[in-house]
Amino acid sequence: MELIELIDSDSVVANLRVTSKKQALQDLARRAGEITSIDERKIFDVLMERERLGTTGVGSGIAIPHGKLSELEKIRGIFARLEKPVDFQAIDDHPVDLIFVLLAPEGAGAGHLKALARVSRLLRDDDICKKLRATAESDALFGILSEPQESRAA
Repeated sequence: MELIELIDSDSVVANLRVTSKKQALQDLARRAGEITSIDERKIFDVLMERERLGTTGVGSGIAIPHGKLSELEKIRGIFARLEKPVDFQAIDDHPVDLIFVLLAPEGAGAGHLKALARVSRLLRDDDICKKLRATAESDALFGILSEPQESRAA
């Protein structure tokens, strides 16, 4: 699975201005609502419910909030590079500046887990994260995220 299957240029946000985890999730839920035509409050509630189970701040300035929604037809991703890092109660206690929201249909099962693994693998790549952090344009961020994995290995 390539990230291009999860995102499009409308689902990438550069320089998102937020001051808290809650505000970041609200803004990204709003963006997800625009993309999926699902009520942004419902998306926000699903993301917050997952955060109550434990932080999705995985360390190194990265968070991967995720959840399932019965209204979705396919797995969708929304990526944001924050203008300034925010406290996300991450496992390493470092603030987060790269957020990849992953939303899946209720019955996604293994597909949801594969997508989570794919996003996690990409964002564990220090070179990719450096490029994402150094890029201020949404189109350029989309280009980095949608590059085929084989190209990165070369």
